[in-house]
Amino acid sequence: MTSRMTGKRLLIYSHDSYGLGHLRRCQTIANHLSSAHDDLSVLIISGSPVVGSFDLHPRVDFIRVPGIVKLDNNTYAPTALGVSTEELMEIRSVIILETARRYQPDVFLVDKEPLGLRGEVRDTLIHLKGTGTRNILGLREIMDEPERLRDEWERKGAIEAVDTLYDEIWVYGPKSVYDPLAGVGMSEKTTARIRYSGYLRRALGEFADEPAGNAEPYILATAGGGNDGAVMIDWLLSAYEADPTLLCPVKIVFGPFLAADERYGFRDRIARQPRIQAINFHTNMEAMVDGAAGLVTMGGYNTFCEILSFDKPALIVPRTHPRLEQLIRATRAQELGLARLMLPTGEPDDAARMAAALHALPTQPRPSAAGVADLLGGLERVERFFDEAVAVRRHRPALKSVG
Repeated sequence: MTSRMTGKRLLIYSHDSYGLGHLRRCQTIANHLSSAHDDLSVLIISGSPVVGSFDLHPRVDFIRVPGIVKLDNNTYAPTALGVSTEELMEIRSVIILETARRYQPDVFLVDKEPLGLRGEVRDTLIHLKGTGTRNILGLREIMDEPERLRDEWERKGAIEAVDTLYDEIWVYGPKSVYDPLAGVGMSEKTTARIRYSGYLRRALGEFADEPAGNAEPYILATAGGGNDGAVMIDWLLSAYEADPTLLCPVKIVFGPFLAADERYGFRDRIARQPRIQAINFHTNMEAMVDGAAGLVTMGGYNTFCEILSFDKPALIVPRTHPRLEQLIRATRAQELGLARLMLPTGEPDDAARMAAALHALPTQPRPSAAGVADLLGGLERVERFFDEAVAVRRHRPALKSVG
């Protein structure tokens, strides 16, 4: 029988059920670490309905727990009919815990939510801490306004959980850009365990196909998952409708979760604009970004990493509800000279403002011109963090397992 200790194991939890951000970040980390370690296997637990669509390393696999839809910042509903939210959460919690028991990971990496969706990984964290597994909380560089994040984490019991159940916190950004936990009220013991990686550099997928028809420069408009991208897309289309001198082609990626009625309405308008094309979803966004003359985006974490990685000029039109994460990121990006922030005002000149910005976009300074040092070392540092965590785990005796 092969010894359990002959290979490394990483278990990743991504609570995504309606969106792409967390899952894409986890995919990037999993693929990089698997490429760097021949003896590593990675298992991702996710509720995303599109988790199987992504380009995963051969030693990265996934388990999809039953889906749940986020209705607002505090309310969720099952995607499956005939099952209550409470029943669904119990099913998900059992699957996560049993997977952890049998997989026996060296490292358990939890993305963003310290206790998981509605506390579904609490029992798993308790169990794995008792076995010697290193529990790691991974956070994007900006979460929300400190006061709002503190209120949310206090309500959920997350501050205590981070203090007692986690060995380290990995922040996927430079501290010089933003400190996501400043003002949240973490203990000194917890803040001493925070490690900042820098942004996660993106590259063209080794086996992914190039998008067709990229010979002509184009503007790429991407709404991330798409569930809240309608404002940005509408503003972009309004600019082209108002200004016939906008000649640069546009490729719009709606995102798989854009509402069907909004998508149909946009397609009717796009059909009247010969310079604009649209698709619902693309699994190789890196290639789309690489071929673009500039981006119009909401400024989610992954797209911002792509803007920096491929050094593209960008207009960021952030959402402002239910979180201020994108607005904070766009504001800091503009302050640092990395991108331009655009916000609609509802005034008649909005379309003209966007048209003027689009005219200037291809010649707008690229992020590299800002001269901000050490932005993109994230994957290399996460690799080092992971190696150190595995080394500690292999030399730390297991405690008595709880649960």
